[in-house]
Amino acid sequence: MTSDPFDLGSIPEETTARTTSAAALAGMRAPYLEGLNEEQRSAVEALDGPVLVLAGAGTGKTRVLTTRLAHLLATRRAFPGQILAVTFTNKAAREMKERIGRLIGGVVEGMQWLGTFHSIGAKMLRRHAELAGLRSDFTILDADDQIRLMKQIIEAEGIDEKRWPARQLANYIDGWKNRGLTPGKVPAGEAQAFANGKGAELYQAYQLRLKVLNAADFGDLLLEPLRIFQEHPEILAEYQDRFRYMLVDEYQDTNVAQYLWLRLLAQKHRNICCVGDDDQSIYGWRGAEVDNILRFEKDFPGAKVIRLERNYRSTPQILGAASGLIAANEARLGKTLWTDADEGQKVKVSSYWDGEEEARNIAEEIEQLQRKGHMLHEIAILVRASFQMREFEDRFINLGIPYRVVGGPRFYERAEIRDANAYLRLVAQPDDDLAFERIVNKPRRGLGDVALQTIRQLARAQGISLMRAARALTTAEELKPAPRRSLTGFVEMVDRWRSLIPGMPHTELAEIILDESGYTEMWQNDKSADAPGKLDNLRELVRSMEHFENLAGYLEHISLVMEIEAQETGDKVNLMTLHSAKGLEFDTVFLPGWEEGLFPHQRALDESGVAGLEEERRLAYVGLTRARKQAHVSFAANRRVHNLWQSAIPSRFIDEMPQEHLEVVQSAMGASSYQSYAPSRFAQDFAQGSDYASPGWKRAQTMARTTSKTRAPDLEVHADLVATSDPAAATYRRGERVFHQKFGYGEVAMIDGNKLTVDFDKAGRKKVIDSFLERA
Repeated sequence: MTSDPFDLGSIPEETTARTTSAAALAGMRAPYLEGLNEEQRSAVEALDGPVLVLAGAGTGKTRVLTTRLAHLLATRRAFPGQILAVTFTNKAAREMKERIGRLIGGVVEGMQWLGTFHSIGAKMLRRHAELAGLRSDFTILDADDQIRLMKQIIEAEGIDEKRWPARQLANYIDGWKNRGLTPGKVPAGEAQAFANGKGAELYQAYQLRLKVLNAADFGDLLLEPLRIFQEHPEILAEYQDRFRYMLVDEYQDTNVAQYLWLRLLAQKHRNICCVGDDDQSIYGWRGAEVDNILRFEKDFPGAKVIRLERNYRSTPQILGAASGLIAANEARLGKTLWTDADEGQKVKVSSYWDGEEEARNIAEEIEQLQRKGHMLHEIAILVRASFQMREFEDRFINLGIPYRVVGGPRFYERAEIRDANAYLRLVAQPDDDLAFERIVNKPRRGLGDVALQTIRQLARAQGISLMRAARALTTAEELKPAPRRSLTGFVEMVDRWRSLIPGMPHTELAEIILDESGYTEMWQNDKSADAPGKLDNLRELVRSMEHFENLAGYLEHISLVMEIEAQETGDKVNLMTLHSAKGLEFDTVFLPGWEEGLFPHQRALDESGVAGLEEERRLAYVGLTRARKQAHVSFAANRRVHNLWQSAIPSRFIDEMPQEHLEVVQSAMGASSYQSYAPSRFAQDFAQGSDYASPGWKRAQTMARTTSKTRAPDLEVHADLVATSDPAAATYRRGERVFHQKFGYGEVAMIDGNKLTVDFDKAGRKKVIDSFLERA
């Protein structure tokens, strides 16, 4: 075969005209088809026309995809260069190629079009670079280069970068590119959102600058080929002729640009097979559109839909709980997973007094499993938010249980935690040069390379620490006035914080340092998707310090933790977020923190309403279906929110799992919190007052506690409140001043059980649940 990827070669007429029955006959003799179940084989052999394979969790999706590719090659429906096979990761592409080689008994050559969306897009763009104003040897910018370039453009336009950060602009532009929008197509309302209406102009300036630099970013690798297809029909026709068969993995995760790209390429032959699961679409926050898979039959009339429902991973009990939960979603095509495996254990639902008790009990249970011979690498803890990891990490360290954080650094290794600890180290020990170097210009204080080099030179010349050198330079003329003022302000801040150590609780001092340094504000102004999580981690860091008598004790603990982590090897428990768990499976899975506001996450509800709720429910479904043998769901009656104790309402997702698949476990605090919650009256009140109440939530017998916002939970007081028939009446009265985080200050006008009518000073009259109020 020729090396030119666009040379189709000569294909015998009798080969291309081979009938479906002949191909099926050939397939019957193929050893690679052995072992497939009926639905899997149908998905492999349905080669003609559009096919949607709805592959539920653990149903053998990858096997179907690779076997279908092998079948196309073995039956000579197409040469390797005529098949477009798209994945989402390079690892998946490599594994697919290796599997195909094993199936057909040799190395697969010539599959130039098997890869990720971005790698295939880059190949197309290099071939047609001149139509995008580029040369074929263009550079692909990484995220750091992209931000640096945007900062230059913002500065050139005379815009205050502190008020309108480059990272925020990058977020907007990435979102527009994911939706296939060139600068001229950005909706006016969206362009107004950045720099007082200059969003589209800056996008245009950024694109022009990329051309000058002969560069493209990752978004361009999809956007530019799409634009070329739309503006040059002859090129689109060339690719449409080329790709006789198309296979797409994880179709539910495609964004708009990827969707449009695929739909254009498939119009001629229409032999497109998309494999995915609408119930596992969990990446809406990064541009994925679940509607792409939901409207497949409309986009491709006459499409064949094949459901893979036989699960080879989980027990019937786990599948029953997961299927009952996901059935509450309305935006889905529908399927029911089943297995002929042994019934297995029911999904355990445990309640705990607070997050610390939850972490302690889970860690102890893992220790017991290990004693019974359970391998640690077959155990996973899946959390909704990364800040939840800290309590588990501390428990594992104390118990000597090795663990790994999958998909990200450990809590104390995260960049924002290292930064915060560097501030604390410098305040406690001003001669700590490593801490000084890390945070002297973070956030930026106008101390450039020249100023920092001057500090280093003086420190080396006099044999003193960087902090002492910096203090000396504040009264000298070596630095220009502007950096000298910045350095003076920094030194004075550190000295003042250090003077507060003897008379102030170290947790309060940590909050002051993070606020006054501008570090917290830096992340508050950052509009990237991970900024809210970093702020949550910083709050969790401050909370974790309460366990230590003073700042010195905390810092000693951190140094020991980092040393222990560096030495760990061998079998380890897996700790990760639910988003990172996609595609993985374990014998035993723990799912902590199933509480309203945490899971489903309040941010998802606020930003996306019902769509956000349904994506959160899909995330819960993904978590449950990671488990092969045991799944443990838990919630805590109290969570620390912004350093205040707040009672938590169990997640609606717990109620949406069918009771016959659940085992409610007695908690260490006595009677099960799950069983002692108030009956459905609260659920109805809460659902009626919620903009995000799903049918499943309205049906649910949801449970609630009253709120006790204090510095530490009082078991006896809390128990008395639970037993009160009218808890709101016991804690609030008419005319009392209250505070709500969203509506501000107000006065209680009426009381109806635990639902209060409050006249807020600025927001007017609102009906709210007492759990969301505190005394003013």
